[in-house]
Amino acid sequence: MADINTTPLVDVMLVLLIIFLIAVPVAIQTIEKLEIPIMESVESKDKVENLTLTVSTTDASGLSAGEPGYAGAAREGECRVYFNNITPVTSEELYDQAFERLDAIVTRAGGPEAIMEDPDLIPQVHIRGDVNAPWRCVAGTIYNVQAAGYPTVGFISNPVDPNG
Repeated sequence: MADINTTPLVDVMLVLLIIFLIAVPVAIQTIEKLEIPIMESVESKDKVENLTLTVSTTDASGLSAGEPGYAGAAREGECRVYFNNITPVTSEELYDQAFERLDAIVTRAGGPEAIMEDPDLIPQVHIRGDVNAPWRCVAGTIYNVQAAGYPTVGFISNPVDPNG
């Protein structure tokens, strides 16, 4: 008999299917407990033109970061975005300042055509989000900077101590 016996293959595939049917709902339910990863990182050649934003929220009593008595970001707090990690801005101010900054960079580079010839000249946005900041705050920040014209948005995580 020269035919391949496919019965063991079908049995293995059915067992894998059952395992995945059980594992996927468990994985989906644990996504809410996701924290910003702590990863080993190397020093990057960061451009001065890159825009760094910090996203946080007020604490349970309504205090912002930097105010005396601040207890840390709370999920039910109000969103706080800090332009270049220093200046607190509203959504409208974030859009306006990000647009003006990008426009100045493009003008200094010689216009849109000149900056498109060398994609390395296009600045990026780096977002440092608090672990307890809700996604609505981070998503709103991403929306505003992309609407202002920044094509690349990345996230900053906490580095692992290489010495242990």
